[in-house]
Amino acid sequence: MTDTPILAEFLLPTDELRDDLPFYTKTLGMRLENIFPADDPSVASFSGHGMRLRIEKGADVGAGHLRILTDDVDGFADGARELTAPNGTRVSIVPLTPQLEQIETQHEFAVRRLADEAPWVIGRAGMHYRDLIPSRLGGSIIASHIRIPDGGPVPDMVHYHTVGFQLIFCYRGWVDVLYEDQGDMIRLHAGDCVTQPPGIRHRVVEASPNIEVIEIGVPAEHVTTIDHDFILPNGKGDPAREWDGQTFVHHVKETATWAPAHIPGFTSRDTGITAGTKGVAGIHVIRRATGPSPTFSHNADIHFTFVMEGTMTLSAEGQEPRALQAGDGFVIPPDMKIQYLDPSEDVELLEVALRGDFKTTTA
Repeated sequence: MTDTPILAEFLLPTDELRDDLPFYTKTLGMRLENIFPADDPSVASFSGHGMRLRIEKGADVGAGHLRILTDDVDGFADGARELTAPNGTRVSIVPLTPQLEQIETQHEFAVRRLADEAPWVIGRAGMHYRDLIPSRLGGSIIASHIRIPDGGPVPDMVHYHTVGFQLIFCYRGWVDVLYEDQGDMIRLHAGDCVTQPPGIRHRVVEASPNIEVIEIGVPAEHVTTIDHDFILPNGKGDPAREWDGQTFVHHVKETATWAPAHIPGFTSRDTGITAGTKGVAGIHVIRRATGPSPTFSHNADIHFTFVMEGTMTLSAEGQEPRALQAGDGFVIPPDMKIQYLDPSEDVELLEVALRGDFKTTTA
């Protein structure tokens, strides 16, 4: 690449340049860079707000649509949100920092079985995705089963997400990740998990062949921002640091303790995520224990379960019984009566609840 300076311009049309000059310089606050010819100007270039424009009389192009991004939307252009320039260019003034949209959950009973699905979809950084909640409950959540078949270095960049909650659960294999203020590389083994608090910088570095993870994001559609200037690792920060009220949680399977689950007949390990998110979400791994498993219901706004190992039958109020095995997932709406029947001795479930301080009622 040459060291000679390079500029890029957006070309916009005009019928009368003199009408556009005060709009682009005074209303939009851009700088006039050049203008010609001197006796009857018909071409002018402007710069500002990270862009450069060339407005040319008679140019055979569309009028275009500019988006001005600022967190002081009330202080820009006298607070206008939509403007039309004399040359017909539409101008929108929108927030610079992505805003987290609060989505109302559209509850439903849904079962997603691995055996019934279409092929995996190739997504960001070459990863393969399958959607575990196709309806995404109206946009309130996305649950993805992700795999990297070949393993090795991952072509990822330092980035962060504008989210309300995000979980990475290592299902099979291992993956190396870097997180802001968390020191050197973290290797997640099968059964380990981390939260990605809103705005925490991170990067996926390397993965084992056939690595599989379960990723939960709230809401379903959220902005991913690449941070080209942030370098990881960046050292060890304050363990109590919060990102939008949440701490970074790294749960390690090998050091976990098991206790009776909220469902009789099962045992669980608490990942500590309810505490780390101040109740925003709760993540448990549940196994078969002893004794009968009664009918129960919950009052969580979102309650998603992924079958990691073994088999069982899901009995749900008003629904046909569903035989489930590893790779299947299901969503239970609030207050629906359900029962886990005929669980195999090796059955293991990943349970995701929002909020994390939900209540379970047994029949």
